[in-house]
Parts: sequence; structure tokens; C-alpha cells
Amino acid sequence: MRLQISLLSSVTLASCLGFSAPAVHASDYPARPVELIVSAAAGGGTDNMARAFTEAARKHFPQPIVVVNKPGAASSIGFTDVAMSRPDGYKMGVITVNLAILPALNLTKVTVEDYIYIARLNNDPSAITVRADAPWKTIEEFLAEARKSPGKLQVGNAGIGDAWHVAALALEEKTRTLFNHVPFQGGNPAVLSLLGGHVDAVTVSPGEVAQHVAAGKLRMLAVMADQRMPGLFAQVPTFKERNIDLTVGAWRGLVVPKGTPDAVVKTLKDMARKAGNEPSFRETLEKTNLGYSYGEGDVFLKQIQDDREMFKGILAKLDVNK
Repeated sequence: MRLQISLLSSVTLASCLGFSAPAVHASDYPARPVELIVSAAAGGGTDNMARAFTEAARKHFPQPIVVVNKPGAASSIGFTDVAMSRPDGYKMGVITVNLAILPALNLTKVTVEDYIYIARLNNDPSAITVRADAPWKTIEEFLAEARKSPGKLQVGNAGIGDAWHVAALALEEKTRTLFNHVPFQGGNPAVLSLLGGHVDAVTVSPGEVAQHVAAGKLRMLAVMADQRMPGLFAQVPTFKERNIDLTVGAWRGLVVPKGTPDAVVKTLKDMARKAGNEPSFRETLEKTNLGYSYGEGDVFLKQIQDDREMFKGILAKLDVNK
């Protein structure tokens, strides 16, 4: 199945609108609640991580941080909303690995340079998951079916150009297979479709399928990581164990628009550091099988820049329209 990609016709960023950073003093900020824009549907891994973080932040921030879900266009809608917002510290965003992918595909005009990076909070691999009653017990059996019937197996993802879409495309390229890629507005809708038998597999993170794997409704066949995961997924092999050299993952972290005053950025970084190290936050990520991976803003930016170059290499070989 080939899908028509609808590009955002234009994105006018805050700098183009003439926004200037307001004079903000650390003693004045924050004077009201702060929005946290989540570019994914409620219930998925990104949303779960964001809500766990805002709960942990309550001890370290004098105002509420309110999650606002803005899914769609493989995260581009939410990314753009944050980039265009007034740089006053009252709108943060959860940025995902899609920021390193979408600009290379011309699926957004937002770039890495449109933000200031507060902190990385999480990092997860992609995985192939099917229904527990599916006929494929191993990744080899699943790929054999894909070779037998090219383009027949429906693989759900979180949107065209999303990291989980790119993971499936990279798997095709590595194994010389062909899937029918089915986009959704986030990982959770894709998983619900799999549970309903509307797609054959998904390529979302382990955390997004964990409760259904634990309940015996879904089965994970392989994970795109360098090492096996602990706990619930300890028996799931990596693709490398199966002689498929493929590692694809997704990070998530906090940003504010470029131009946000230094005093505000410092306040948010201090808050994020404390909240990110809260035992309750780490425990929630562990319980939901989301990988804890805190990193300061400069470390986060360096990873994004490195991944942007890595994904360019992958995407140059792939036809993202399929």
C-alpha cells in the first residue's frame, strides 16, 4: 500500500513572527501553570512518560505542569506548536526521535535548531510485536511469511515518518522483505488496532505493549537493541542475536522555543534534573517498561545531532512513501 504524504504547507516559526524574548527574572517565573505539549495520543509511551514526569515535578516546581496532547503528522503538529509559541517558558514540549527524522523527509519545517534543550528523560528500542494467537512464534517465521507474500503483512506504526515507521522500513531494507505500512496517530492507537486484529504487527517500543504482553494478549518476537531488555522481556531476543544487524530506538526529552530567556531555561533545567532523579519517576518508567535515560541539555542535543546524521544515511536508501 502506498500512502500520499500531506506536507505542512508552511511553518512560520517564532523568529519569523517577530517574537522577542520577554524580560523575565528568575524571581518572577513561573507565575502561572506551564503547558507541556505531547506530540502523541494519550496512553502511549510518550504520554505515559510525560505524565510521570509532571507528577514528579510537583515537588520541584511552584506551578502545575499540564500535559496537552497534540498528536498527528508523525509528531509534526505538536513540534510546530512548541516552536511557534512565545518563548517565555510557559510552553514546553516533549521532543521525540522524530525530530531527527522528519526534516530529512521534508515532513516538517521545524528543525533541531528551533529549540533549547532542557533534558533527555528516556530512551527505548523498537520491537516487532504480534498477537499472541498469531501463527508466528519467532522473528524468522514472521520474516519468512513476509518473503512469501510481499506487501501482505500489515505493520502498524505511529505515523508516516515516525521512528517506528522508519524502524519497519529499515527492517525491510536489512531483510529484503516488503510490508504494508499502516500509520496511526501514535503508538497506542497502533497497539489497539493490533489487539483488534486489524494489523498483523506493530513496531512500537516495548513499553507501549508491555501490559498486553504481560496479560498474554500480545507476543514480542524481537527487539532492535544491542542487548536484551530486563524483566518482562528478558526472553525476547535482539535482532543481532538473529544475525540481523539492526538497532533502532527512540529517545524523548524536554525543550522550549529558541529565544527563551536564560533565567527561565536555568529554572526549567534545575527542575528537570530534580524531577528526573525522583525515585517515583524512575519507578514509574520501570513499571511501564520505559527506559530511564536522563541526560543534560547539551548531552541531549549532541545525541540528536548524531542521530540526525545516522537517520539521513538510513533514509537515503529507503522509500518512505511506502
